[in-house]
Amino acid sequence: MSHRSAVTTAAPDLDPFRFRRTVGRFSTGITVITTAEGEQVHGMTANGFLSVSLEPPLVLVSLATRSRMAGLLARTGRYGVSVLADDQQMHSQHFAGRPVADLRPEFRWAAGLPFLDGALAEIGCDVVDVHEAGDHQLFIGHVRHLAEREGKPLVFFTGSYRALHAGLDEDSFTY
Repeated sequence: MSHRSAVTTAAPDLDPFRFRRTVGRFSTGITVITTAEGEQVHGMTANGFLSVSLEPPLVLVSLATRSRMAGLLARTGRYGVSVLADDQQMHSQHFAGRPVADLRPEFRWAAGLPFLDGALAEIGCDVVDVHEAGDHQLFIGHVRHLAEREGKPLVFFTGSYRALHAGLDEDSFTY
């Protein structure tokens, strides 16, 4: 088995819009990544989040290299992940750069990190590694805080928000 040490560029005929549409067929949960500088909370919607390892407990968040949040995480060295509930779509939009006029997000502080109030899960991390990957940076975080509550997740599939309901049949998604 051979391992490649470098990522090669895509074939010139690979349309980036088709790539985005195709990978959009993978349903994802939605998170708000937070960090703080002093009392100032910074947040950004991200669905590029995943569990990496159980021992030690590691997670990863993928951020555009030129994003403000990537620069903030490089400075603070810590981040919180709030996994959004199905009633937090406005929060997702707000932190994705489409501010909702009357929305005043509230944060719950734990382990020195802000987490979006009402989230299904909280994962607090110290950045232990950063990897360049194309036009993104992968921030590996060592998990230092966990909290969870019951509820339904907010899901993103084919470019739209969805709500996941009990059961595993095709009717489990609300369109």
